[in-house]
Amino acid sequence: MDSTLLSILQLNRLRVMFGILCCCVEKTMLNCVLVLVVVFVCLIYLIMFLERLKPGYEARIQEIEAEINCKLEKVDWLPGFYALPPEVQIANSKAYQEGKIYGIDAASGAAVSALNISVGDHVLDLCAAPGAKLCMMLDLLGDFGSVTGVDIARHRLAACRTMLQKYSLGDRCRLFVADGTAFALVPQRVDSVSSSFESTFEEKADIFGEWTNRRPYKERKRAAKVREGVALNQNPELIFYGQHSGIIGLSKSKLYKTISDTEASSSGYDKVLVDAECTHDGSIRHIQKFEHWGWKTLQRRVLDAERTDSLTFLQLKLLRNGFRLLKVGGTLVYSTCSLTVAQNEDIVEQFLSENASAELQEINESRNWPCKSGQIPKTLRFDPLTSQTSGLFVAKFTKLAS
Repeated sequence: MDSTLLSILQLNRLRVMFGILCCCVEKTMLNCVLVLVVVFVCLIYLIMFLERLKPGYEARIQEIEAEINCKLEKVDWLPGFYALPPEVQIANSKAYQEGKIYGIDAASGAAVSALNISVGDHVLDLCAAPGAKLCMMLDLLGDFGSVTGVDIARHRLAACRTMLQKYSLGDRCRLFVADGTAFALVPQRVDSVSSSFESTFEEKADIFGEWTNRRPYKERKRAAKVREGVALNQNPELIFYGQHSGIIGLSKSKLYKTISDTEASSSGYDKVLVDAECTHDGSIRHIQKFEHWGWKTLQRRVLDAERTDSLTFLQLKLLRNGFRLLKVGGTLVYSTCSLTVAQNEDIVEQFLSENASAELQEINESRNWPCKSGQIPKTLRFDPLTSQTSGLFVAKFTKLAS
């Protein structure tokens, strides 16, 4: 049989299966599991692995192709993105090790693109780990502004720090281990930071922790163990700051200055991303992991009703706090890699009903994106068959003056 015809037949079969899956996800999660696993195992062969090329390397495409021994296919609808066949291994390639490229799903890249980050913006990533979207934000930011990354899991945020160091993108970034539903620190504007270093060494050591190089390794190790038992309702833990992140020269009181609702309207963040924790049932790579993790893990993480209820409560709290920290006229993007309405449209509807100052915005760039409209106007859905990406829901808000 002709290979093109075979691909069309396979695609049509998968489209039917995916339709069944979407219905099942909303009705009886238990009955859809086998369909879900089969569909996603099949779909991985239709979806290209995506890389973002760091700005400045576009003219060296042929050199990078030689290093990874593969032709890069440009993703026309998303600048800076290139597709690779899923079987290509790049971890040992020179291009990857030297930080010229990094892996990120195109749907996730679209969520960052929807923020319309401009040079000079102060951006907040409220659920920053594992760090690919954070890297893209810093790529787009340029030489002015700042990015603040927050995550509740220290080990996951440490992975973000490693990425920033590898790709030399941390100059205007600061990372805090903190609860995203309660984080309230102001964005630091570099031009407002005094060059005075009046803080005592002890105060700086308390703020910067392991970043104070005069502290012996054993002392830093002991401090790390102590931190594991410290509740997150205390000051957020700063684990990384760049030279131009607005941190250097601050006293402890200024570093941990919180922002009130009134202050946020004028002094909050220009852009906020809330890529909320979810069941990950739209993520092909997450679903594949259950082949190794087993049925009980799938049941606990995806199918358990109590977990889903707790997640939707968390998602709404993250969205509320992210919006609270947004300045008037700013942009917030809410996204999840779940296919369910409960974690997406239902969250958006409830949030809008509570906030008269919140307004959904059109994502103008999406006219050229391979995605579908969500069940609420102006929201978007990526899915493996329509987009050849992982599943992702995207909603874009702006804050109106009270």
